[in-house]
Amino acid sequence: MATIPTLGAERTAGRNASRAETRELLGKATYDLLVIGGGILGTATAWTAAQAGLKVAMVDAGDFAGATSSASSKLVHGGLRYLQTGAVKLVAENHKERRALATDVAPHLVNPLTFFVPVYKGGPHSAPKLGAGVFLYSALSAFRDGMGRVSTAAHAAQQVPALRTEGLRSVAVYGDHQMNDSRVAVMTVRAAVEAGAVVLNHAEVTGLRFTGGRVSGAELRDRLDGTEFGVSARLVLNATGPWVDHLRRMEDAGAAPSIRLSKGAHVVVKRRTPWRAALTIPIDKYRVSFAIPWEDHVLLGTTDEEYTGDPMDVRATEADIDQILDEAGHAIRDEHLDRDLITYSFAGLRVLPGGPGDTAAAKRETVVTEGRGGMLSVAGGKWTTYRHIGRTVLEKLKHVPGTGLAEDMSPFPATVPLPGVGAPNAVAHRLLVDREPGSRMEPLVAKHLASHYGTLSFDIARLIAEDPALGEPIHADGPDCWAQVAYAADHEWAYTVDDVLRRRTTMTVRGLDTAEVRDQVQAFLTARQA
Repeated sequence: MATIPTLGAERTAGRNASRAETRELLGKATYDLLVIGGGILGTATAWTAAQAGLKVAMVDAGDFAGATSSASSKLVHGGLRYLQTGAVKLVAENHKERRALATDVAPHLVNPLTFFVPVYKGGPHSAPKLGAGVFLYSALSAFRDGMGRVSTAAHAAQQVPALRTEGLRSVAVYGDHQMNDSRVAVMTVRAAVEAGAVVLNHAEVTGLRFTGGRVSGAELRDRLDGTEFGVSARLVLNATGPWVDHLRRMEDAGAAPSIRLSKGAHVVVKRRTPWRAALTIPIDKYRVSFAIPWEDHVLLGTTDEEYTGDPMDVRATEADIDQILDEAGHAIRDEHLDRDLITYSFAGLRVLPGGPGDTAAAKRETVVTEGRGGMLSVAGGKWTTYRHIGRTVLEKLKHVPGTGLAEDMSPFPATVPLPGVGAPNAVAHRLLVDREPGSRMEPLVAKHLASHYGTLSFDIARLIAEDPALGEPIHADGPDCWAQVAYAADHEWAYTVDDVLRRRTTMTVRGLDTAEVRDQVQAFLTARQA
């Protein structure tokens, strides 16, 4: 294990304001919009509203994307299974947003990925049916990711050597995209701040402010040092995900439940062989499970079951892990699913509209409601369409009576890139070729930085040039380096060990967040923030 680097180098310009400075900013002005919740919905709305010229504040009780929004299947996709329900228009709209993210908004963070749907003897779907489905799916994206087709079992086995070939007749092939959800979230927060928003994580709402019976802000407590403060706003948006009803009851103690929760668990395993494509594994006529190459590992899942417990307690149970491995075993050979290969398991909560029925069949729609005190609450949504959701919520904000927001909004551009936009391969090449004299960077590290930071990788490279110790790996078995920890603390609102290891780097995913590593990162953060 590398020694913790010293902090002798000068910190780069443009770093985050201190928490005390941010609390002062939040407390001394009245904002047009206070967004409570820094997940998919909150960050998208804060970014869009700031682009429209509104004075925006955003707070989160935990870390940005610290709950459901960093516990996704890491997909940016049109939703192949939605075709079964006849939702052709929805799939086409999803494809449009997917392409925008992949080509204009975040090409440095959203990557193309080929998917195989194996067709086994006696399976729930036939090759002609799947072939027609993936052809329609690709047609709805104007064939920009190739033409959906049926291919041979031999071709699939070559691309995915772990594939179970007994009884395999053929595979349906289609294209989609994947991402690191935590990195997209952090870059969206950064984009919102660059557009003028003021943000603070680890700031818990303890109560709401009211003026004339209307919600006019919130009382908060800084979870890191206990400081209490408040924020005033013309309009408050409740985007707290699984906690949306908890905040609604602060506005109106008699508010009826508006949502229900579905748990989705995932398992990450080490890969024994190369994975050049992902698998969409039919479980029955309606459900599928995924096996996706991700961060040099394989991501398996997901589950879909109703959850009624405390959202803070959600986790992947042994029963979840058994189910995921069993379902993956429909198409993956046993030796690739050994429990000793598991590096990480996690679970998140889908927020679904309230009502009866199976959660797997519930609509994945975004719902915006207005409470008795004028607070707007938004729930639902998915990463693929998060920009669209932000625009939709902003349109609803215009029509809330008594706020005057519509008059203060300016038109905002349809497409704005996230910070760091750039081609990862070109960035990685420049990191290796244009490095400072005497500095050193491994090709694997350059590729890793380029695909997680884009052109912001050059800021990290400068940190390493100023202090070569920051170029040392956090753990010898992974590509993450100490400069990423410094950058996370200075520029990405990382205050806790989990902020760094789970959501700013890939350490936890790789199973490298050992007790020793956690202690070292804590010592580094303590020194950095002193």
